[in-house]
Amino acid sequence: MKTRVESRKMRSGWKTLSSLAGCAALAVALAIVSQGNRAAAQSPAPSAQTAAPAATAQPAPAASTDISGIWQATVAGPNGQKGQRVVIKVTKDASGTYAASLFNADRGGPPLKFTTVTVEGADVKFATPMVTIQGKLSADGKTIDGSFNGGGPNPMPISFALTAPDAAWPIPEPIKPMAADAKPGFDVVTVKPSTPGSQGKGIGFDGRHFRLLHANLNDMIALGYGLHAKQIVGAPDWAGKDLFDVDGVPDVPGIPSSKQIEILLQKLLADRFQLKFHNEQRELAVYAITVAAGGPKLTKTTAGPDDPSGFGIQGPNSQGVTVIARNLTIAGFATWMQASVTDRPMVDQTELKDRYDFRLKWTPDDSQFLQFRGAGTALPPPSDDPNAPPVFYTAVREQLGLKIEATKAPDEVMVIDSVERPSPN
Repeated sequence: MKTRVESRKMRSGWKTLSSLAGCAALAVALAIVSQGNRAAAQSPAPSAQTAAPAATAQPAPAASTDISGIWQATVAGPNGQKGQRVVIKVTKDASGTYAASLFNADRGGPPLKFTTVTVEGADVKFATPMVTIQGKLSADGKTIDGSFNGGGPNPMPISFALTAPDAAWPIPEPIKPMAADAKPGFDVVTVKPSTPGSQGKGIGFDGRHFRLLHANLNDMIALGYGLHAKQIVGAPDWAGKDLFDVDGVPDVPGIPSSKQIEILLQKLLADRFQLKFHNEQRELAVYAITVAAGGPKLTKTTAGPDDPSGFGIQGPNSQGVTVIARNLTIAGFATWMQASVTDRPMVDQTELKDRYDFRLKWTPDDSQFLQFRGAGTALPPPSDDPNAPPVFYTAVREQLGLKIEATKAPDEVMVIDSVERPSPN
């Protein structure tokens, strides 16, 4: 019943690396949300670092409602930091149907493909289950001013400018996947105590650097072995309290698969924490996921066969919690939920094998997000808003067509024989 880590980034509880996981399409979207400031339309003149061609006059669309072309904007960074450049490429077929994809011009990676593109007069809308960008097309057809909504309580203002192809920002080539038969370790890695007071947690890649922020030993074991913290037996008290930052470069080129990320963490735990353990079977309290009456309400992913999966969390805040899943199996959903939200292991019993894109919004309760209480994540006070999102179990049934039940089942646990705090770097 052991589930496995399938995605490469997390947010909110694991929010810090939403902007560092730039190889994945979901990171294109979540990086925008994480900036939290205004996104301004850009003239085609790029920064010196990109060495893109000089600006040229922007072309007007073929008709007042034709949005075909390349649209660019820069998301302003927080506290004066450098912003991120994003690009929407729009095409139109002979029948008049639009297709569009969102790119991150600074971090590259596969694009986020919009499932719908609608134009009604001057009203323009790009949408996926995770992200909606909508706005007004200017009278001259050269700008779209509107908002970016990634599921948070406050949509962000954003303004795109139409750009000539020879002046468009180049999109970096994505780093190729690691060889499928590779069993990577770290060529160089540092493990340091986290800065006191740091909030949230993060896991992801920035270029070839693997980074894990504000994670305790239980987190690392859970991610490395696909376990819930309650499947870890005999850990010392500091295993759930002491927070660490990890920064390392794998000894094999390329971006690792989910299984290879587990191998990296397993080797890190053995080498730096001197982890030794054995496995046993025990009966545990778990959450079982099944298909609800009426069948699943899930949208198959628009991601390509080689695109990575993604799992993001927005909140908890006064508007509840929103999970954003991209190219994710239900088994992968269960893995990330038990690692970040639930108070017991989750078991996928749906027999659903496809990959999906979806959002799930609910009002959390005190049993959830216990994994992050030591990293500054706190639940907001209960809301008396009659329009507040439903509780978790109801939300899963109504929004996903799935059912979650508390039950007991035999499962494998890790019994720790010995473990040590990592030595200073």
